[in-house]
Amino acid sequence: MNQILNKEPVKRAEKSIKDFDPNLKIICLDQTARTAQDAATALGCNVGAIVKSLLFDCENKFILCLVSGDKRCSLNKIKKIINEKNVSMAKPEDVKKITGYTIGGVSPVGHLVNIKIYVDSNLERFKDVFAAAGHPNCVFKIEYRQLIKLTSGDIKDIVE
Repeated sequence: MNQILNKEPVKRAEKSIKDFDPNLKIICLDQTARTAQDAATALGCNVGAIVKSLLFDCENKFILCLVSGDKRCSLNKIKKIINEKNVSMAKPEDVKKITGYTIGGVSPVGHLVNIKIYVDSNLERFKDVFAAAGHPNCVFKIEYRQLIKLTSGDIKDIVE
């Protein structure tokens, strides 16, 4: 597990998290947390408390949506919020280029490029949530309200 914690993407996520609150810790799981369900099973929590970090391509401008693990992001709602007609999931190579993370380990912080972040209001159901920390086996636990502060995210209704 130590070799995972030493990987550059995990160190970058950890730096952002620790700069915000030194008490927050990266949790390395024995099994993958690549999907919300995998993470919930490994952590023994509600799948809704897992934060999915989804990157969207909006006419070559990118936004990150943080969505509850038991919900689906609504392209129509995103289009209305940002007033764009063409919005799609970012390609895996764009996810890596913009965030510096691979799909399955995209952290809500520590991106290579500064991007606008929207946080799904459904996450408010949970006091604590879990988000990826730069690797499919790494997550961190944070209070929902702290996640908003950490990401400077705008709270929006962005799910179907």
